[in-house]
Amino acid sequence: MREPHPFDLLTTAVLLIATDGRVSRVNAAAEALLGQSAQVLVGQHLRDLLANPNEVDQVLRDAQERSLTVRRMQVVWRSANAEPDDEPLETTVLGLDEPGLLASIELRDNDALIRIDREERQAVLQQMNQSLLRNLGHEVKNPLGGIRGAAQLLNAELPTDELREYTQIIIKESDRLQGLVDRMLAPVRCRLTRSPVNIHEVLEHVRTLVLSEFTQGLSIRRDYDISLPEVQADQEQLIQLVLNIVRNAAQAITDPARSHQTGEVILRTRAARQVTLHRQRYRLALALSITDNGPGIPQAIRDEIFYPLVSGNPKGHGLGLTIAQTIVHQHGGAIDCKSDSSGTSFQILLPIGDPMRL
Repeated sequence: MREPHPFDLLTTAVLLIATDGRVSRVNAAAEALLGQSAQVLVGQHLRDLLANPNEVDQVLRDAQERSLTVRRMQVVWRSANAEPDDEPLETTVLGLDEPGLLASIELRDNDALIRIDREERQAVLQQMNQSLLRNLGHEVKNPLGGIRGAAQLLNAELPTDELREYTQIIIKESDRLQGLVDRMLAPVRCRLTRSPVNIHEVLEHVRTLVLSEFTQGLSIRRDYDISLPEVQADQEQLIQLVLNIVRNAAQAITDPARSHQTGEVILRTRAARQVTLHRQRYRLALALSITDNGPGIPQAIRDEIFYPLVSGNPKGHGLGLTIAQTIVHQHGGAIDCKSDSSGTSFQILLPIGDPMRL
């Protein structure tokens, strides 16, 4: 396999502009950010890529007159469909004193920088969560075994069924807590068994399970990119990941209080190119989104939904999303959530293939 050029390994998007104002070269990060391939971008005049060409005309003139001139601004660029993107990109123009080249343009997506920062904070949180769960599990399980054992001995000594009802409650609740602790520790203990996995088989399996559980008031729509390659992953863990999120969504949108509105979950897969995950660059990643039209996650807990034992469902244990986050991180991926009163969307990125190397 041909090794990538160092220019393509830059995480910052860069375009080289020729003296005639046309794009001479772009790196892989620029292709990903602008949503267009190098074959499409190279040869286009710069003003055809901008929502307001006048913003850069003066800068290019400055670059032509005085090399090594730097100009920074917020510029709205056009996306792959030739429509202006909603958000401007931080654009740095550097005049070049090179034959045939006029300027180098560097683009930064502030939203992407925020996402990377959030991803790093999530990684720290994930480590803290795992440590908390291990310690909590140890502290709970030891006395719990003693409580259950004592209740069993007492149950055998009690003379009447009426009194034994109380010891049965102790035993039953001890078993419930034991099950809760086991669920908390399951993803921490688990070792991944990786194999090639078709993500759409996982999604179809989960879709069947959830629709058989929620037989009324729920629609699960698919929007798949069937050309996606397989991912190296633990299939059972991916099923658990998707099931936790989809089941949470189904519970929220089939609430009897919302009987006037049919609940809908959308499963969407796409390819994401030139993605940075945990400070490693990948040519390709799986982008999975799970979106519902429910009431949204309560504002008070939106920043805490991946914490253990945090739940917006009074009947929930608050472990489903913690487990989901653990599974994603074990696969080297990232998970994010956006929620408001019109619904909730989870975005998951999982790397496909090995990271790029210099």
